[in-house]
Amino acid sequence: MSGRARLALCAMAATLMASCALLPLVDPATWFLQAAFLLAIQTGVGAAARRVPLARPLTIGVQALVTLMLLTLSFAREQAIAGLLPGPEVFRYFGDLLEAGTNDVSRYSIPAPLSDGIRLMMVGGVLVIGLAVDALAVTFRSAAPAGLPLLALYSVAAGLADGGAGWVWFLLAATGYLVLLLAEGRDRLSQWGRVFGGGPRTPGGDPSDSASAPVRTGRRIGAVALGIALVVPLALPALDGGLLDAARTGVAAGSGRGNTISAVNPLVSLSDSLNVDEDREVMSYRTNSEETQNLYLRIVSLDEFDGTAWKPAKRHVEDVPGSFPTPPGLADDVRRTEVQTRISAADWYAQDWLPMPYPASQVGINGKWRFEPVGRTLVGDHGQTTRGQEYTVRSLIVQPTAEQLANAPEAPEVLKREFTRVPNSLPPVVADTARRITQDAATDYERAVKLQDWFALEGGFTYDTEVKVGSGSQAIARFLRDKEGFCVHFSFAMASMARTLGIPARVAVGFTPGSPKSDGTMSVGLRDAHAWPELYFEGVGWTRFEPTPNRGSVPEYTRTDTPGTTIPDADVPSRSSSSAPSAEPSGSETCSAAEKKLDPFCGSETPQAAFGATNGGPPWFLILGLTLAGLAVLAIPLLPMLWRLRARSVRLGAHGRTEADAAAATLAAWQEVSDTAWDFGIAPDDSQTPRTAAARIARIGQLDQEAVASVHRVADAVEQVLYAPRPRPTAGLGDDARRLIAGLRSTADRRTRLRALLAPRSAVRVAWAFSESWTALKSRAAARWTTALRRPSGQGSG
Repeated sequence: MSGRARLALCAMAATLMASCALLPLVDPATWFLQAAFLLAIQTGVGAAARRVPLARPLTIGVQALVTLMLLTLSFAREQAIAGLLPGPEVFRYFGDLLEAGTNDVSRYSIPAPLSDGIRLMMVGGVLVIGLAVDALAVTFRSAAPAGLPLLALYSVAAGLADGGAGWVWFLLAATGYLVLLLAEGRDRLSQWGRVFGGGPRTPGGDPSDSASAPVRTGRRIGAVALGIALVVPLALPALDGGLLDAARTGVAAGSGRGNTISAVNPLVSLSDSLNVDEDREVMSYRTNSEETQNLYLRIVSLDEFDGTAWKPAKRHVEDVPGSFPTPPGLADDVRRTEVQTRISAADWYAQDWLPMPYPASQVGINGKWRFEPVGRTLVGDHGQTTRGQEYTVRSLIVQPTAEQLANAPEAPEVLKREFTRVPNSLPPVVADTARRITQDAATDYERAVKLQDWFALEGGFTYDTEVKVGSGSQAIARFLRDKEGFCVHFSFAMASMARTLGIPARVAVGFTPGSPKSDGTMSVGLRDAHAWPELYFEGVGWTRFEPTPNRGSVPEYTRTDTPGTTIPDADVPSRSSSSAPSAEPSGSETCSAAEKKLDPFCGSETPQAAFGATNGGPPWFLILGLTLAGLAVLAIPLLPMLWRLRARSVRLGAHGRTEADAAAATLAAWQEVSDTAWDFGIAPDDSQTPRTAAARIARIGQLDQEAVASVHRVADAVEQVLYAPRPRPTAGLGDDARRLIAGLRSTADRRTRLRALLAPRSAVRVAWAFSESWTALKSRAAARWTTALRRPSGQGSG
């Protein structure tokens, strides 16, 4: 095995060893076998291209093209041309698969199920990294930079995975990289010839020991570097203990040895559950409360606002206590009722955060759960979800009076500072509108009620799922201007406006109470998912408001005595009585197909993305670009044929009448004769004279007498040009070359003729010419650079 072939195998092995870090992310791991098989084909194509040899860029291009065809064959065979060639439909399908895979990655806990989208991401990612490693380490013979794509592959896996086995995957990836470096070093040493290290230092010593010294030194350096990478982080507190820190068993992506949680999108599992066309039961529950209209099942609170989206802040988490502490801000004189609720989650419903009434005081549940005290929520630890869970929650139904809310004292400074923070990018119209609406209000409670009534009644807003709100810092401003949206828009806007007024606010996400069933339980469906604002009042705590028209129920403590009010009656359940989950939502609105695209609780979007809804479908320029790319891919296999036809036309075309032009035309005709014979399987032999080569072509090609005479006339003319002092111009060489071409076609079988037309062997001359030009260009650049470095600086005469 040659040194370069051995290096290619080491590059493939290093890629596969680094890819092992992805194994814990997906279950089952059958994708790995598929990726290994396709990677082996990709490596073999590269080895064959280098053996031709092709120019380096062309080698990479051929590997990329074969990789694309392999992915097309594996994932988009039905969309491909002839089941193999990628066209516009294939690229469009790949885009859809990647989008679905991205959504699956974000919504599933680890290990995620192996959907088609995730499989394409895994296999395609490994092939892309493998191509980069092979190009750097083998094609360009520089193994050191190949560590960068390997590091990227490992880093992605390490950033998504959790658990204490991360160091195992690091060792595998690092070992693969070190093997690659050693293989490259061994290959370089082999090109130097025998390594002479002098005689043995001791009598009777083996001289070969000195020859292997560089290899031993390389191994020692690699071992030392690996040890430093593992040990040094232990001494750096900023790195949280490094790779050998087995105590790092946190929740989600949080750092700090399992005591914090940081999740950008807490509704990832819920988003997956909402990707259905019909309403499905998420959970059912039985409670001893006689009033269920206020029994919202809260999942999590979004308390961090960056101007474009609300998200949960990074919080400290701890073990689930036996009894939760008293809700913050709740005074003893506020009326409350403790209720008990037994909840059963559906087997298909996988949510990282535990839905439960707010504020919960005690939770009885099995599994790995952690408690986040600020939001009073439970979050699954290391892949724990709600799937099939049955649990009991003791919670409080807090019933403050309007007077208690109106007389609420100022919130604590620390809490107010955190929950009234708004970014500088928030448009001024948000604060101006809030002040205008509440200008006659005397207390924070009155301001909150006026905001709620303005959204739900007086502001002219419409609950419309067809709205295209857009994204960016102007999203809330556009919503206030267009006055159309759904629950996420209303809750986000009211919470933002409340913060501008100095009222602590956040957004809660969960479910409305659902609808009663004949057996006395309550059924909560997908379309009961909802978002609402929570405002803080000292003495009462976090208090729910309902600004969304016709959704959920308006709290009793926010009701006004305005005549003709159309606020839904608090005593009416969110849905009509039914023994099964209804197809209707918690209000009078239905969940249309368009709502599934826009509403994060009726489609695949999350509240964080609600203001970023688009009109669906890729833009025209993307379709055009993919179409052009598909046409280009289809044209690539035809390039050799097109080049040969063009070269033949130029060589046998008209030429000048001077002696130099006649000589050039003669050599061009002979070049065409040699290349045509090569295309039909008669390889050129530069050691032969033109006359001998012509006889060889006539014999192997089994030409007729006319073709034999033609090829010999061309050979005689070439010898005249090469050897005669004054060569005689020969007319009709182009016709002679064409007769030779016709003769070769007449004696060749169909397969040989097709090969000569579609995949001519002589087309490799393009790659050779490009490689020679590139080498010459580098040589000239190196010479100029060397000359510039050696040029002495100007010195004065003395």
